Amino acid sequence: MQPGIPRPTVIAAILVGMTVMTLAGFLAPALWYELTEHREAGRLVLAVAGVGASFALYARLLWQNLMRRTAPAHRLGLAAIGLTCWAMPPLLGTAPGWGNALLVPAGLIAVVLPVREAIAVTAAATVLTPAYGVLLGLPALAVLYEVAAVPLGAFSGYVTVWLFHVVQELREARAELARSAVGEERLRFARDLHDVLGHSLQAVALRAEVAERFVERDDGRVRKELTEIQTMARDAVRDVREVVRGYRATSLRTELDGMSAVLRAAGIRCERPEVSPSLPAHVHEPLGWVAREAATNVLRHSSATWCEITVRTGRDRVHVEIVNDGAGRRAGDAGSGLTGLAERIAAAGGEFSAGPAGDGTFRVRAAVPAEPEGEA
Repeated sequence: MQPGIPRPTVIAAILVGMTVMTLAGFLAPALWYELTEHREAGRLVLAVAGVGASFALYARLLWQNLMRRTAPAHRLGLAAIGLTCWAMPPLLGTAPGWGNALLVPAGLIAVVLPVREAIAVTAAATVLTPAYGVLLGLPALAVLYEVAAVPLGAFSGYVTVWLFHVVQELREARAELARSAVGEERLRFARDLHDVLGHSLQAVALRAEVAERFVERDDGRVRKELTEIQTMARDAVRDVREVVRGYRATSLRTELDGMSAVLRAAGIRCERPEVSPSLPAHVHEPLGWVAREAATNVLRHSSATWCEITVRTGRDRVHVEIVNDGAGRRAGDAGSGLTGLAERIAAAGGEFSAGPAGDGTFRVRAAVPAEPEGEA
């Protein structure tokens, strides 16, 4: 529920109240006449009881249908209102104003009844109401008014309930879209966090293992590895902050530099390919994520001895292919990172594939449009 917007029940209560007040305006002259002119207790009690019972039942039926609580018994309620309102003019007289009671049930016809049935009942009421008015001796102008007022009242009641339900459905749809947006943002954050920390922590763990191997043999190498660990940890903290802010921009060139350095430190032969300075700016982020996740997967899920990276620019696409020889010795499922990559590349309008190539290698391929979407 958004701040400042009334609850549906409040709006429904206002609609019911306004409708009853409108109907009361039709019969107010008749009640005033009974109170000030006739002054007969029996007639006044009958008039107040009839009007009060009809309006109370009318309000209940309208409320129930606004709340989508339609029931077969509502037909009986509509019939009871019709009988009461049509009985008051002959019992109390038609002057002044009791003839308006004949119009009271019209507003509920299309509310209580299904559309097809409501159309038939409205058509019948449009004919029968003025005919009954003629029998009661109503003025010709009042009879003509009833001919127009019955279908208008039925249509007005239908539109009131229909608009209320449409507004409610729109509010619910808006709330559902908001919930979906929150869910998508959570997925995006989880994916970005996985991609950032997965690579960084794997690299830190690797550097720590290297430092441990040289701790008793080469103090200089240990200090170098510890320095690298500190740098990587600081970079990871910065990356996490940027992910939280949603502003992190990944560079393909930077990611390939880091990927090749980390893999070489792990004893995996890997040469960083040359990246053209004219590479379109918009391809750096999606392809940079490919390089980052591929490095993480090589370190975590395989025992590769070499990794080959290829970057090439085609006529309308920029391609990155990363191949390693660890497919036959992979440690199992590569986790959710490749799924996240597929989503990223698809969002950029590109194509992504990853899997064993059948020759003992594992290939990751990604291609994104050379021109931003909407400009191609």
